Amino acid sequence: MANEKAFLGKGWSFPPVFDKFEKEVVMLEAEESVRSSISLLLSTELGERVMQPAFGWKRDRWLFESLSTSSATAIEKEIETALLMYEPRVNLNEVRVLPDAMESGKISIRVDYTVRSTNKRNNLVFPFYLTEK
Repeated sequence: MANEKAFLGKGWSFPPVFDKFEKEVVMLEAEESVRSSISLLLSTELGERVMQPAFGWKRDRWLFESLSTSSATAIEKEIETALLMYEPRVNLNEVRVLPDAMESGKISIRVDYTVRSTNKRNNLVFPFYLTEK
């Protein structure tokens, strides 16, 4: 179990949270760290990070686009590429765009993945608003 945690890592939460009693940064470990990392990647516009300009995906490109089958597929492919490049701790099972509330300008992006070191399947549903920035 200790080896699994070492592989999955330990890192700061984002945005950083500070424990006022311990007077230190709250750290995320293991699968919680992986989930946070995927969420951060999905929240980041390509080029937004100065020191890692290739981190993220072309999120803002889709803000004012109408959702069609081809645009949903393109979004899925962009996210798959970003996750394959920047999240080596998981095997990606599926990325799916779910047009939950298209009328309100919201889609959900479901990421199904398996954590490599534990072989546990997980999923994350990320809300993405097409009409707001």
